[in-house]
Amino acid sequence: MKEGDAAGVVHRDEMEAEVFKALLCFAYTDSLPVTEKEDEDVMYQHLLVAADRYNMERLKSICEEKLCKFINAATIATILTLAEQHHCEGLKKACLNFLRFPANLRALLDSDGFDHLSRSCPSVIKNLIAMSALV
Repeated sequence: MKEGDAAGVVHRDEMEAEVFKALLCFAYTDSLPVTEKEDEDVMYQHLLVAADRYNMERLKSICEEKLCKFINAATIATILTLAEQHHCEGLKKACLNFLRFPANLRALLDSDGFDHLSRSCPSVIKNLIAMSALV
């Protein structure tokens, strides 16, 4: 495929180069490349979005499973938002299980990410209210 005078270069502006490389690696080898440990959770978040966009259900499922291991007070708002926006029921369930503990729920409510979560995923807030009413 050739576009314009770009000498055969196709630009994917909505995706970082490393994420696109990982997506291609998975498409051709059915495996994920090794990533830096400190960037691993962010890579899986971006790959989940890409897998959903390109309807790569197996990759999406793998990313969902990997992200379950990164759920903590610092990541819960972002991961829960991703789970809701990309219809990842297993990941959403893992996030809600994490939030069953009052200290974890308090950490979410006190985080900067809570405002973004409440604006972008109001149905999740309804779930949280219902869940906190049962406690």
